[in-house]
Amino acid sequence: MASEQTQNYSNHARFVPVFHGFLFGLIVLGLIGSCVNLYLSLGDHQRVYSASLIVVLEIVAVFLFYFCRAFALKAQDRAIRAEENLRHFVLTGRLLDPRLSALQIVALRFAADAEFVELAARAAGQNLPPVDIKKAIKSWRADYYRV
Repeated sequence: MASEQTQNYSNHARFVPVFHGFLFGLIVLGLIGSCVNLYLSLGDHQRVYSASLIVVLEIVAVFLFYFCRAFALKAQDRAIRAEENLRHFVLTGRLLDPRLSALQIVALRFAADAEFVELAARAAGQNLPPVDIKKAIKSWRADYYRV
């Protein structure tokens, strides 16, 4: 993507302002407001039922916000595992070391082919955390399509 900033360790994390900022803020404000409304409705039997339903809906919105992101990332992590296993096989004739966790493999995705195989072996042998794998990459391979 020509319009994208060159990706590296310091800027590779994905932040979508409308989703992570605006939408999450609205959900939190809605939850707070619905809890205040429920509290003020206690003792008013005509309002307490609808106020409690609104709180339940806001709690559902919090869970939906979390799970729509978590499920998309889990599916993408599975695809990345398959892609990186194929890349390792093409480069070496062998699959990735089974000791590598999904998060380690996702971190290895950013390594260019020239250092990928050596870094994968080092990550498996030393059980490097994903953050250390990313910091060890010398030639960053950008991924602008990560969810």
